[in-house]
Amino acid sequence: MVRISSLLILLIFTSFVAPATRVDSLEKTSTLISKVLKQQILQEVRWALLQQPITVTASYSKRSSGGIHDFFSEGDYWWPNPASADSPYIQKDGVTNPDNFVDHRLAMIRFSKIMGALASAYLLENKTEYVVAALAHAKAWFVDTETRMNPSLLYAQAIKGRFTGRGIGIIDTIQFLEVVQALMIFEKNGSSDPTVMQSIRAWFEDYLTWLTTHKYGIDEMNSLNNHGTCWVMQVAEFAKFTRNEKLLNFCTERYKNTLLPIQMAMDGGFPKELARTKPFGYSLFNLDAMTTICHILSTPKNDLWKFSLADGRTIRKGLEFMYPFAVDKQKWTFKQDVMYWNEWPVAHPFMIFGFNAYNDKRYVDIWKKLDHNPQEQEVIRNLPIRHPLIWFVKN
Repeated sequence: MVRISSLLILLIFTSFVAPATRVDSLEKTSTLISKVLKQQILQEVRWALLQQPITVTASYSKRSSGGIHDFFSEGDYWWPNPASADSPYIQKDGVTNPDNFVDHRLAMIRFSKIMGALASAYLLENKTEYVVAALAHAKAWFVDTETRMNPSLLYAQAIKGRFTGRGIGIIDTIQFLEVVQALMIFEKNGSSDPTVMQSIRAWFEDYLTWLTTHKYGIDEMNSLNNHGTCWVMQVAEFAKFTRNEKLLNFCTERYKNTLLPIQMAMDGGFPKELARTKPFGYSLFNLDAMTTICHILSTPKNDLWKFSLADGRTIRKGLEFMYPFAVDKQKWTFKQDVMYWNEWPVAHPFMIFGFNAYNDKRYVDIWKKLDHNPQEQEVIRNLPIRHPLIWFVKN
């Protein structure tokens, strides 16, 4: 009798059964998320309803070369030179300077948390008050002349004595991902003010123009690590909101022809991230961004979850590479992160996106067990998807 290995049986079974049992659905994943996170969402929305809008105009740094409406942040790993207080800052890669200006970044994160909470609760309870509250914050950020942010990042990730701003600062606006996703939910359900929405959409059209034409935007697009990934992730989401098919197609091709082939090794790891001083955190972050791109851009005719390079590299290889380390960090075979080693992993979006794409229960099982409400600011900042329910709504 011919013996068939258990692995071969599994492969045959998977290839035969998967199409019929694959999560068809956004609805199935949405129901699962609702069950796990309902109480957390309702608690968050009670907090969100009490918040008043705070934008970039609420604080200003004298080290900024911009005006009151310009977003400003400073390079995380740059420190005063002990030799002279007036000297240009010096780098300590991976070690965050706690005295850098972060007010605008924190305000943007707060805005994202508010919008994500209101949209999540809206999907559960369909209350108009959630939409009204969300639009008040969005108007303050993007429409009202006294408080709006300029649609550019000319002064992000500045370095005292070296740069007034840098292209890598564009990564700061990953916090707008869930803002835009929330707005699309409200608009889809016919519960938002069309005039206000058009004004907000115009802001993002202007920002997309800046992201795709200014030197900083082009530099970031051409980055070969997580910065290039996050440029595509942002442009894809903002293009979806502004209905810019040309940019959506560009991002799809960028993923296929640049991100995946240049960044992923044959084993599914990301060498550029593994070479950093925080390889574990950066690998998780880049995989989150890659899978978010696949989720945003995939269509029935152009499914990035199924896309494979000629040599067999796929996004699923990235999931398989990181999964065992998410289950047991002690199995990590690379160097330990210089900061925030103990804070990772949390309930990462790549896990719930991977489950939805491949109907692989392992991913959702580990997602359920990990922290869904991290408090460490560095973790929150590098976790662009914190309200997964709003990402599983039918188009």
